[in-house]
Amino acid sequence: MKDYNLPTTSSHSLSEWAPKIKKIVPSQLLSFYHFILAFLGALIYRFPSKKIKVIGVTGTNGKTTVVEMVTRILEEAGYKVASLSSIKFKIGGKELINVLRMTMPGRFFIQRFLRQAVDSNCQYAVLEVTSEGIKQYRQKFIDFNTTIFTNLSPEHIEAHGNFENYKITKGKLFKENKNIHIINLDDNNTSYFLEFPAKKKYGYTINNQKKETNNKKLFIIHCVLLAADQNRLSFEIQKTKFNLKLFGKFNVYNALAAISFALSQEISLEICQNALEKITGIPGRMEKVISTPFKIFVDYAFTPNALEKIYCVLKENFKPKRIICVLGSCGGGRDKWKRPVLGSLAKKHCDEIIITNEDPYDEDPMEIIKQIAVGAGDKAKKILERRKAIKQALKLAKENDLIIITGKGCEPSICLAYGKKIPWDDRKVIKEEFQKIYGEI
Repeated sequence: MKDYNLPTTSSHSLSEWAPKIKKIVPSQLLSFYHFILAFLGALIYRFPSKKIKVIGVTGTNGKTTVVEMVTRILEEAGYKVASLSSIKFKIGGKELINVLRMTMPGRFFIQRFLRQAVDSNCQYAVLEVTSEGIKQYRQKFIDFNTTIFTNLSPEHIEAHGNFENYKITKGKLFKENKNIHIINLDDNNTSYFLEFPAKKKYGYTINNQKKETNNKKLFIIHCVLLAADQNRLSFEIQKTKFNLKLFGKFNVYNALAAISFALSQEISLEICQNALEKITGIPGRMEKVISTPFKIFVDYAFTPNALEKIYCVLKENFKPKRIICVLGSCGGGRDKWKRPVLGSLAKKHCDEIIITNEDPYDEDPMEIIKQIAVGAGDKAKKILERRKAIKQALKLAKENDLIIITGKGCEPSICLAYGKKIPWDDRKVIKEEFQKIYGEI
């Protein structure tokens, strides 16, 4: 078998010209431009998705965790798997950190990735699919075997115009795939995603909530939640008990999405159980970095819905004396509406608030911080340099407090103006500053 290298940012020379081409192409032709790029990518790499089962995971939150869980289950079942997420690219046993800072890379990258997965004899490829990716036809000419819907809450509103357009864009993934749909039945937008026809539909729900549906093709997976605390996450499906080494009710939903997919592929609950119970954590997702004398977590959360869930789960599970948060606003120039909202959530749930730089891109980072502070109020501290913000949080913390640093998780860089990136890892910086103050970890 030929040994393939995982794709890099230079996966095809034409894709490198994309930003330059966009500047000279009239706006009314941009959609056609994106469509043609998608076709060319598939053509050059010989339509690889026709020879592998591709799973697309979409939704506002939980995509990365679901991709990881689906991958682990398939591997436990004996399949060779490729996966592409905001954290990493994986083909069989080979992994590469996603340094592109794109959840769903460009068309040539994805098609080359799928071609390498096929040539490496992978039977499945699991992909995160974003609304921006769908808007730019990055999902086109990919034959999806299964599409999974996790949840939906306001995000990318400025890019799509409004929430309804955002939802419709997500829906295109299900409209185009008429094979297998996996749907979160407890989301407020469930009915919209159930409208699209498919050969098989699987829905998942917690605590046997009654679901009214006239769709006879819908197979419902009922889950009974048994326990959710800092020590275990326990639930039961069809008398099979799952004990996960994760916490937070949202991770039950993530697991249910993966389990529902497994059942659609006739993979047993026992295999799902074995795979999921081996997972000790997802990088950058509710990841504990320091345990004592106080706890420090990092999380990728940068949407209001995700951030509030994180704060609530930490309160409920760990019952700290105080919560100290460090936050920014992911993606300068995008979704400015949510900045004061993020600040207000920090004010509602946290005892000490530090607002700092995150990924300003071409925008003034101090202006972003000020906009978040509008919602956070007078008790918020504004510290431009992220390392200094983390250091300040460490100095403020006392025994049995909890620090939560959000927005970046395990991302390997900070994005600045003119496309510049500087190496970064919240987890590494936390450990470095902790050692300076307290000695060995």
